[in-house]
Amino acid sequence: MVKRGGQNRIVLVTCASRAEARQIARAVVGGRLAACVNIILRPVESHYTWKGKLEKAREYLLVMKTTAKRLGELEKEVARLHSYDVPELIALPIAEGAAKYLSWVDESVREPRKKGKLRK
Repeated sequence: MVKRGGQNRIVLVTCASRAEARQIARAVVGGRLAACVNIILRPVESHYTWKGKLEKAREYLLVMKTTAKRLGELEKEVARLHSYDVPELIALPIAEGAAKYLSWVDESVREPRKKGKLRK
């Protein structure tokens, strides 16, 4: 059954190396900031302008699944671990998807409850 994505997001991040991509992927999934991160193992060729100069680089693309609520923390963690001064981080809304999958994404990135605190 298909459900509307609502608050679910796909986040794209490029990295300078496979090692950096893997480090970021482990950290954001381990920290419950993303439910899943796919690493495109073949480099992509990026063309861009940086400090007024046309550049070309081989980069590794991360495809992250998360929620809008976790984007701010995800961005901070990517910036903390990333080697670039201005890392790419683009969040795209998910219009629709498999209900079970999107529910799993929601559950995977939900912040765990603090011990000793009960919600009424």
